[in-house]
Amino acid sequence: MPLSVRRYRVNLCVQFGFLLVDFLINSFGKFAPQGGVVLLVIYILQVVCLIFSVIVLVLSFFSTYAFQAGLTGRLYQRFGPTLCVSACYLLLTVGLDVWLLSACWDAPHAFCWPAGLLPLFVAHRLVSVLHYYMYKRSSLVIADPSLYQDFDW
Repeated sequence: MPLSVRRYRVNLCVQFGFLLVDFLINSFGKFAPQGGVVLLVIYILQVVCLIFSVIVLVLSFFSTYAFQAGLTGRLYQRFGPTLCVSACYLLLTVGLDVWLLSACWDAPHAFCWPAGLLPLFVAHRLVSVLHYYMYKRSSLVIADPSLYQDFDW
C-alpha cells in the first residue's frame, strides 16, 4: 500500500510533535515549579511521549512492503540503530528522572544536585542529540517509495 501524502504528513506531524514535547521538557524542565508532583507529571509526560514516538515509528514500519513481504532483516539493517538509540535514550531518561525525583522529593524548593548525577546528565544530553537526529532521519527515510514497491531487494 503506497504511502499517501496526507497520511505521511499526519504521521510526520505526530512524530515531530512527540520530539518537540521531549525537546521542550529537556530544555525547560528545570524551570518548572519545583514541586515534586509537578515534576513527576512532567517527567511522566516525557516518558509517555518517548514510548508513543517509538510506537508510531514501528507502526509506520508495518505499512511498508518490505515488512509485509517478510523482509524484516532489511528494515532492521536500515532502522535498527534508531530503535537501539531510542531504547537507550528511554532508559537514560527514566534513570535521570527517577534519580532527580528521589533525590529532590523531600526538599522541593531547595537546589538539589546529588553527587554523581553529572555523568548521567551529560550522557542523557549527548544521547538525546543522537536520538533526535536518528529519529528525525528515520521519520523522513520511511517515506522512501522503494519501501512501498515490489522490486528486487
